Amino acid sequence: MTLLHDSGPPLDLKEFRLLRDLINEFCGIYFADDSAYIVARRLRERLRDLGLDSFAEYYRYLQYHPKAQAELEAAAEVLTTNETYFFREAYQLRAFTDEILPVVRGRALARGSKRLDVWSAGCSSGEEVYTIAMLIDATGLFEGWDIRVFGNDISRRVLRKARGATYRSASFRAMIPQYDRYFIDTEEGRQVHPRIRSMCHFGHLNLMNQRRSAIVGRVDVAFCRNVLIYFDDSSRRKVLETIYQRLQRGGYLLLGHSESLLRSSTAFEIAQLTTDIVYRRPIPYTELPPRRVP
Repeated sequence: MTLLHDSGPPLDLKEFRLLRDLINEFCGIYFADDSAYIVARRLRERLRDLGLDSFAEYYRYLQYHPKAQAELEAAAEVLTTNETYFFREAYQLRAFTDEILPVVRGRALARGSKRLDVWSAGCSSGEEVYTIAMLIDATGLFEGWDIRVFGNDISRRVLRKARGATYRSASFRAMIPQYDRYFIDTEEGRQVHPRIRSMCHFGHLNLMNQRRSAIVGRVDVAFCRNVLIYFDDSSRRKVLETIYQRLQRGGYLLLGHSESLLRSSTAFEIAQLTTDIVYRRPIPYTELPPRRVP
């Protein structure tokens, strides 16, 4: 069966499924059969760049060519969707600032630390990372602390934009005016203030690579919003296991509003906050503070 195509080499269903499975194994993204047209349209760009005449040749390239790993990254680049903006899902960010950060601060001080680590897993072009840093700064709870907000993505293109920290109007469609002070107007757009940028770090990372994910270190809070919806069940479980291992005991996981851990993980516990439901890595009973006797 040959799938409909606009121009360029056709992609039949067998070839699509072979390519789909390779991409899925590499980065966790899963495409159902009804997405074959989109996959064909986007991957034709890669065929043209490599001078290949068919998707069968492209599949062999991904299987056997010495540069197959780099090409898998390039394929993931054109197949991933990168949609984000500042202060996305404001209700969840209120829970982060009003309820999560005070708890995290207290736990850090209890263990004699003044370090705060937050991870944005699948950060796209960086708006979420800078939003997190601005929110932390605005609370005033962490003055003099060592603060690191780490963002990763599989796309090197969006990471370049994130490091540039300069954005156009589309990134500000949910902007909260009180945070305007954290931006500087330039000819290219609005640029994040250097003080906020110094808190933020970006790295190329495939979330399916559990060994490589160790570069993140231990974090107090992990944002993984609107990422897992693109993964199949098996890949989702693997990524959640990685996040679990990277979280401090008692650390929080924040997902997108349409995501949950149902059928994906039982390792986390639910934390019911005032404006949101989030997840938490449990604290072992032996590490809980002693209960006060009335």
